[in-house]
Amino acid sequence: MGLTVHIATDGDLPAIAAIIERAVTGLQGNFLSQSEIEASRRFMGVDTQLVRDATYFCAVIDDRIAGCGGWSWRRTLFGGDGAGDLIDPSPLDPASEPARIRAMYTHPDYVRRGIGRAILTAAEDAARTAGFREIDLMSTLAGEPLYRRCGYRAIGERVHYADVPLIPMRKQL
Repeated sequence: MGLTVHIATDGDLPAIAAIIERAVTGLQGNFLSQSEIEASRRFMGVDTQLVRDATYFCAVIDDRIAGCGGWSWRRTLFGGDGAGDLIDPSPLDPASEPARIRAMYTHPDYVRRGIGRAILTAAEDAARTAGFREIDLMSTLAGEPLYRRCGYRAIGERVHYADVPLIPMRKQL
């Protein structure tokens, strides 16, 4: 398989955008209605701040980016560049606040190959190194099984953003 993980660069952005589109369209169909998938496009997308912060990763198989995702030391919990009111770039305090897992996507041709787990491991290790003791994420229904297998637990009731159901989750690092 030859899976490697590297920190994303600006040169990876076109491939990242294509993976996000394929993942949103191709992997949520068993969990969301077509209107919910369309609504998710309002806030799911590339977050270039993560790339600038060097906290975003690409998983590569056979010289092809197969997945992407990362973590953040900023307050934004979820949402890409176009998510407007969701974006808060102010820093978190690692001594008292959890880091964030952000923008996890796998190309549909590469699901169930360890890509999500590899990216989560890289992100958790980096957040731990930065001094964080906990990490939060906002899961889609499609992502919840992976996060549960990786030790994340729901920390509240489902919420809806733009009519899309999401699950707040946390893990101790």
